[in-house]
Amino acid sequence: MMKTFLTLFLVAFVLSTKAQDFNKYEKGSYIKGSDSIFYRVLFPEQFDASKKYPILFFLHGSGERGNDNESQLVHGGKLFLKDEVRKNFPAIIVFPQCPPNDYWANVIIAPNAQGKRSFSFVEGGRPTKAMHALQAVVKDFLKKPFVNRNQVYVGGLSMGGMGTYELLRRQRKTFAAAIAICGGDNTNNINKYKTVPLWIFHGAKDDVVDPAFSIAISERLKVVGNEVKFTLYPLANHNSWDSAFAEPELLPWLFSHKKN
Repeated sequence: MMKTFLTLFLVAFVLSTKAQDFNKYEKGSYIKGSDSIFYRVLFPEQFDASKKYPILFFLHGSGERGNDNESQLVHGGKLFLKDEVRKNFPAIIVFPQCPPNDYWANVIIAPNAQGKRSFSFVEGGRPTKAMHALQAVVKDFLKKPFVNRNQVYVGGLSMGGMGTYELLRRQRKTFAAAIAICGGDNTNNINKYKTVPLWIFHGAKDDVVDPAFSIAISERLKVVGNEVKFTLYPLANHNSWDSAFAEPELLPWLFSHKKN
């Protein structure tokens, strides 16, 4: 009985501590016209509104969609709370949340012969409602006097990796660099973001989003792009973001880029 109580207490303590940490991310929302989206934002320690800071928009996967304005922090939220990260990379970190039943990227999803999801990425096309709202959020933040418009970044995982490619092609002149984890895109869209430095990650055993998507994008960018890095984790499945977040050069590489 006592052992069960201690176990429940420890679980409750861990969840409470995690919630308190995530409380450092301030809650925000953007509502204008037909655009409506929730987000969480982490400002640097000793934030000074008279200074200019880099800004990173990080896009979550499909499992974190919702209206709670918290689930989007599950993967990646803790990374930017680390003391060494906050100290070495004082930046504004924004986690938007895609509403339920919407999608960051313009992609057709259908079950394949094996009963899993297949993805057909649209060339061009109109943005989804969530993407349209996301673009408005990005533009709104860039109006802030404390944002360094030469150091604007985007990254994402799974659905968010797909959204990263789409946001890059829709606002190609905005971003200094980007990271895309286990995502995908129509390779005919690549020319629209070929000048943006990009680091792509994928797990070789991914049975949710085929690594062939990332391989095709990286191979094409090696021919037409300015700078591309590709990391394929031989033993990783879909959760290759765990390995990507552990890369010691991930954030130094990202934040080293500035727009000319």
